[in-house]
Amino acid sequence: MIKVTRLNGTAIVINADLIEFVEEIPDTIVSLTTGKKIMVKENSEEIIDRVTRYKRSTLVGFQSVPIREV
Repeated sequence: MIKVTRLNGTAIVINADLIEFVEEIPDTIVSLTTGKKIMVKENSEEIIDRVTRYKRSTLVGFQSVPIREV
């Protein structure tokens, strides 16, 4: 799960495993495998970093890999 911010400033948590793709056109849109689309303030790079952090924290053996600070 990753925390993102809707355009109205509301923080929400989305399931990182359901993210199908992320677009910037110009606002960032996160498309989920469920068909739902969420417009967020974070850019695609921030979302990628958050998903990477989440995945590394949940997978055994990846704790030793350095995490890039945002």
